[in-house]
Amino acid sequence: MNKNLRIIIAEDDPINQTLMQLILRKLGLRAKATANGREVLSALEREHYDMVLMDILMPEMDGIQATRITRERWDHGPKIIVITDCDPEVYRDASLNAGADDFLHKPVMLEDLNAAIERNQA
Repeated sequence: MNKNLRIIIAEDDPINQTLMQLILRKLGLRAKATANGREVLSALEREHYDMVLMDILMPEMDGIQATRITRERWDHGPKIIVITDCDPEVYRDASLNAGADDFLHKPVMLEDLNAAIERNQA
């Protein structure tokens, strides 16, 4: 795995942000955390990121809308892995149709996140 991946987390729950950062550290990776889709888009305007770990339900701008806008603005932009506790039967297709590259259901296990990152490295 490329340990130099630039990752951003889109997650409105501070506890989940911390948990994701801890899991990523165990994998030898670091990530910046944001609280909603609008903050992700703003961060992508300022810096290059290789990957976004995107929650679905967030205030101001949800993950589906943020994913769609990311794909519109950056054709070859970051890989987007949706990570949510929402019903996978409903949100998997919506996420992938919006342009997400992968989908994980919470609670996320280290092995599952590792596999998703491996699958989606550029």
